[in-house]
Amino acid sequence: MAMIDHNEPRRGFGLFCQQFRALMKKNFLLSWRNRYSMIMQLGASFLFVFLVFCAQKAFASHFKSTTHYDNIHNPDYKLVGGIQPCEDGFFIKSHCYDFVWSGSSSSPVINSIVKNIMANNPGRAIPPSKVKGFATPADVDEWLAANPMRCTGAIHFRLGNSNSTVQRLGYGIQTNSTSNQLRGQYEDHTLKFQIPLQVAAEREIARYLLGDSNFSWTVGLKEFAHPAIATLSIVGSAGPTFFLAAAMFGFVMQLGSIVAEKENKLRQAMFTMGLYDSAYWLSWLTWDGFLALISVILLLLFGMMFQFNFFLKNSFAVVFLLFFLFQFNMVGFSFMLSTFISKSSSATTVGFSVYIIGFITQLVTTFGFPYSDNFPKSYRKIWSIFPPNLFAQGLNLLGDATATEKDKGISWSGRSKCPTEDSGCVIKMDDIFQWLTVTFFLWFILAIYFDNVLPDVNGVRKSWFYFLKTSYWTGKASNQVEGGGCCSCTGSVPPLYGSSPDDEDVATEESLVRQQVTEHKMDPNVAVQVRGLIKTFPGKSMVGCCKCRKTAPYHAVKGLWINIEKDKLFCLLGPNGAGKTTTINCLTGITPITAGDALIYGHSIKSTSGMSNIRSLIGVCPQFDILWDALSAQEHLHLFASIKGMPKPAIKSDAENLLSQVKLLEAAHMQAGKYSGGMKRRLSVAIALIGDPKLVFFDEPTTGMDPVTRRYVWDIIEDTKKGRAIVLTTHSMEEADILSDRIAIMARGKLQCIGTSIRLKSRFGSGFVVNVSVKNETTGNNFLQKGNDSLLRKGSGHQSEPVKRFFREHLNVEPKQENKAYITFIIPREKEQQLMDFFAQLQDRQDKLGIADIQLSLSTLQEVFLSIARQAEVETAAAEGSFATLNLISGTSIQIPVGARFVVIPGTESAENPGGLMVEVYWDQDDTGALCISGHSNEMPALPHLVNTDCMLPIGRN
Repeated sequence: MAMIDHNEPRRGFGLFCQQFRALMKKNFLLSWRNRYSMIMQLGASFLFVFLVFCAQKAFASHFKSTTHYDNIHNPDYKLVGGIQPCEDGFFIKSHCYDFVWSGSSSSPVINSIVKNIMANNPGRAIPPSKVKGFATPADVDEWLAANPMRCTGAIHFRLGNSNSTVQRLGYGIQTNSTSNQLRGQYEDHTLKFQIPLQVAAEREIARYLLGDSNFSWTVGLKEFAHPAIATLSIVGSAGPTFFLAAAMFGFVMQLGSIVAEKENKLRQAMFTMGLYDSAYWLSWLTWDGFLALISVILLLLFGMMFQFNFFLKNSFAVVFLLFFLFQFNMVGFSFMLSTFISKSSSATTVGFSVYIIGFITQLVTTFGFPYSDNFPKSYRKIWSIFPPNLFAQGLNLLGDATATEKDKGISWSGRSKCPTEDSGCVIKMDDIFQWLTVTFFLWFILAIYFDNVLPDVNGVRKSWFYFLKTSYWTGKASNQVEGGGCCSCTGSVPPLYGSSPDDEDVATEESLVRQQVTEHKMDPNVAVQVRGLIKTFPGKSMVGCCKCRKTAPYHAVKGLWINIEKDKLFCLLGPNGAGKTTTINCLTGITPITAGDALIYGHSIKSTSGMSNIRSLIGVCPQFDILWDALSAQEHLHLFASIKGMPKPAIKSDAENLLSQVKLLEAAHMQAGKYSGGMKRRLSVAIALIGDPKLVFFDEPTTGMDPVTRRYVWDIIEDTKKGRAIVLTTHSMEEADILSDRIAIMARGKLQCIGTSIRLKSRFGSGFVVNVSVKNETTGNNFLQKGNDSLLRKGSGHQSEPVKRFFREHLNVEPKQENKAYITFIIPREKEQQLMDFFAQLQDRQDKLGIADIQLSLSTLQEVFLSIARQAEVETAAAEGSFATLNLISGTSIQIPVGARFVVIPGTESAENPGGLMVEVYWDQDDTGALCISGHSNEMPALPHLVNTDCMLPIGRN
């Protein structure tokens, strides 16, 4: 594939800036494509400010009858009205009385006063049916006990004699003083029922004593002028809960986005292409900080719009700084938490758990713990580490500063001062700002540290004290990263002792590489030189609190020595678990190596600086598509091109060129989430080729493609070989056969064979395949047809016996398969020297034998692959002493070595068969490539050479 001649890619700070801009664009596009989530995040400010507004209105309505929360300077007096209807009382039962009275019913004075009270009641006259009289107070008490909640008050009159001419008259008032509450409203019996009843009795008694029925008797009530007896700020008390909820929308989304990129290996893909960690973290910090800034500004504007004194009286800068520093602090906190989480679903759970914990600790903070002089200073330091606690205390301070109308709030100059009336002040707004700033840097530094020392999705991590090593800063270390969990025990990986290769081609390849290493020579035609690459995963893992349990170490790659040439395609084959992907991960820097080394265009994969240079030279098409569903194909290519440092003018043309070649130009602006599986694979191929890489890794690139598209991608890969080296892994033997210049087959971590396709077929195939087509003679003489009826039936309708006799006599082979069209023979490789003379004779006798056509071919690559994989399994099983259970038809079960072909059945010796009986075991391979028993033959007499032996013979290569 012809590529445009680009300028030199950017490096250093210029590359950092280009990556930062590309990542910021990516973050913007992802947020815009998920705009409903972003609107929800920003709109949460309005929602929760509105909820606080509603809470304030509910509070004001609830306490509108009290002046405890108001400053009273010149209160008005209120006239006492008439006696209220009893129905106005809370919880009064029906058929009630406005009042009851007691006294001498025969006294005209008392009767007259009661009648006047009823008739002269302001606002309404009280009907006789609503008043009930009794003789004595004891009678009233007895009636009240028998009829609860049927009366709001009682008057008890007393008449007495005096030495003067004026008769003495007294009275008493009896009411229920218990306050009731109904639907948020309080009922004060004293003001509502007792005082109006008292004023009515005094008015009519005074008129009677004065003898003036028009005497005016007006009573008014007026409270003392006073400051607010109690202060309560809704924003200060309820605000922490609501504003924390508003901030948590962004917190959960930030946490989920970062973890999702890690879970889906999107960050790993960018890192493989050369992304700087600093650009990655700074882009997220800048974007999340920008969203926090917009959210805080909207929240403050909404607070002013709803006329909260909290936002109007306090300094805008003080309030803004508190909200912004808190949300920015939560950004750093989310970064730190993301290093411990590997699943995006878990990120949501963790996010809401943080909110619940913050809600509880904020309530505790609101009640005064530990920001008072009653608690030790150490308590406050520990408590202040958690951001919501500082936020709650800051809201409390600002809320208390605007709790009443006379309060002026906290100014910018007063942020470092304690309120004069607060003698127990232990923390000021300035202290809160400093704590939020310091803890943000704490979370951010911990995020970077844990991101390096905790194992990633591939189990890669750095040592706990990596930053103390000089090699970390110079980039020349050979052990920058290591595998295993963070509590893996040391000494868990025993050394892997090398052994000489069994295959001559593998031995020759290893010898050549070793010689070049010894002589410090590098073939200019070699792009990649693998020098004894070893990868062993530790055999001990953490259980409980850093306790180790012993498990066998797993040797994934057991010493590879390979040269991969430029302008060639090197195909790496092997069953699942053979070590192919591990090898590629080691070469691309995803997985650390245990021993050995590899040079890619002269750069060592062991050093950080070398790996940094390598990432600018390689392209990777992973086994599984690593794409953002919300980004288009063009946006993917622009992003990865920017990460690789391509000049901006070249990015657009290269992207269009690649999209055209993978047939995605028409769908270039369609989001990748809407692509089919084949379209996603083509996009992954294009991403691997962006930036004109000198080395490209294709890990099963045509998986999921239809045959037509697969052939087209093969053409693309074939064209891209010019000017670069390609490493291909695939499970399609046809693909390997067509594309590869050299093929290596791995099994159990070792290189089993290497060479061209023809070389492997000739060495490891079952031999040559000959298909012979015989002329049909069934239309000849009827007598001949009848006389050879059995032969014709046996020959499936053609004269085949002479052909089979010829092959039997000259090569001693029998037909492998026979049908109406062809007779198929398999000629062993050892008879290769005889084939020239044989086919010459066969061609001379072609007409005589009735042969219509002859086809000669080698064994398929599929057959070679299966043969080598099976042999590797047998050798591994023999070395490990593995056993399998053979269930005989007779019901007997015996343990046999994995790979054993002939098995003598114990206890079957008899006079007829003194050596016993045996069976031939048929082996197959499961999905993982491991050998498994597929069946066995009927029992037969044991062969003489198996008697008095181990009773087993292993299977071998054909």
